[in-house]
Amino acid sequence: MIAYLKGKLAYKDPTFVIIDIMGIGYQVKISLQTYSQIKDEEQVMLLTYLHIKEDGHTLYGFKEESEKKLFLNLISISGVGPNTALMILSSLNADELEYAIIHEEVKTIQNVKGVGIKTAQRIILELKDKIKREALGDSMILPSTFVKTNNKIKEEALQALMTLGFPKAAAEKNITAVLKKSGPEISLEELIKASLKNP
Repeated sequence: MIAYLKGKLAYKDPTFVIIDIMGIGYQVKISLQTYSQIKDEEQVMLLTYLHIKEDGHTLYGFKEESEKKLFLNLISISGVGPNTALMILSSLNADELEYAIIHEEVKTIQNVKGVGIKTAQRIILELKDKIKREALGDSMILPSTFVKTNNKIKEEALQALMTLGFPKAAAEKNITAVLKKSGPEISLEELIKASLKNP
């Protein structure tokens, strides 16, 4: 099993990348979520999953462990293949998908291209308890208002902090801490300023 790939980003597209590792190019399918996180990088490390079928081997790549975990959960469900799982993760980021599953928002998942009502219901039925259990053990669990209302503002603030030189993990930690104190009504500018000050 190939656990991850680390090398030069030789080619990038919103749906796949080619990673050059010592002169060998590995083509890896990715979600829009991962693409937005790596599009400006020259060197990249992606967590990977190798899907083996009779007619070929396909690599799927993820920037974050949380996205890979959701991908593996999705493909464990009957009727959800790797490409459908990737489509879901391109339409909804990890936070949004977990929120939709926990709160049984069938329509949110059904709105993803290629996902019918039966599949959306099956995803919720089979993953709801599992995600709840994982969330309880996750110290970074986010309030639902943050997931629903602040998702866009969070992404924009994160990009701004990373542009200013913050490591991604530190920037996310600061943004989460600020939002917990301020609530969902904070403006983007205030969030960025407060996150710069947050230890």
